[in-house]
Amino acid sequence: MIDPKSVEDFEDDFEGRSRDLQAEIEAERIAEALVFASSQPVSEGFLAERLPEKTDVRAIMLRLKAHYAPRGVNLVQIEGAWAFRTAADLSFVIRRDDNEVKKLSRAALEVLAIIAYHQPVTRAEIEDIRGVQTSRGTLDVLMEAGWVRFRGRRRTPGRPVTLGTTRDFLDHFGLEELRDLPGLEELKGAGLLSGRIPANFNIPSPLMNDELTEDEDPITQMDLEELGLLAPRGTSED
Repeated sequence: MIDPKSVEDFEDDFEGRSRDLQAEIEAERIAEALVFASSQPVSEGFLAERLPEKTDVRAIMLRLKAHYAPRGVNLVQIEGAWAFRTAADLSFVIRRDDNEVKKLSRAALEVLAIIAYHQPVTRAEIEDIRGVQTSRGTLDVLMEAGWVRFRGRRRTPGRPVTLGTTRDFLDHFGLEELRDLPGLEELKGAGLLSGRIPANFNIPSPLMNDELTEDEDPITQMDLEELGLLAPRGTSED
C-alpha cells in the first residue's frame, strides 16, 4: 500500500524542482536579453544586480556559452564581461566595407605589441625596447582605436605616464584575457619571429588584471588636465 505521505512528499519535491528549473530558465532568458541589448560587453556584476537574488551568474553564463558555441553567433567572455560576437569561422561573410579599420603601420603594431606584453610601460621604456623614438602620432592612433589607455603614473623622477591595453583591445583580437596572448612558440609557429632570434630572447607574461602596481599612482584630474585630456578647471571649451 502506497503511503499518502510519501506521495505528498514526492509531489512537493517535484513541484519544487520544477519551480527551480523555471527560475533558472527565466534567469537565462534575462541574462541573454541583457547581453544582446548591450553595445558593450556586460560584466557579471551588472547581470547579478538585475537577476533574481542568489542567482549563480557564472553558471548561467557558462551554460549560455555552451548553447551558443556551435551557432553562427557565439557568447564570448572578455576580461570578466560577456558579449555576443559573430563566430570566428563566419567572419568572412560579414561585410565591413563601410567601416573597415585602416591597417596599422609597422611602428604602431610594434608599439601595441610592446604595450600588450610589457604593461604597465612608459613611453621611454617603449623607445628603449624598440631602439627608436616613438612619435606621439603613433600613440594617438592606438588610443583613438580604443586599444591603449593611460593607466597611471610611475613613482619615479618625472612621474612618467604608464600605458596599458583596454577591454576593446581584447574584444577586437578575440582574447578573453591577457593570458591568451600568444607565447614565444606560438609566435614562432605563425612565422612572426625570425628563426635566428637571440638565445636569451623571451616574451614577458602580461599582467592578469587592471590593478595598479606598487610603483604606480592613479591618474588624477590634474594629470588629465596636464595630458590635455580635460580642459583645466575653471575654464570652459567653446
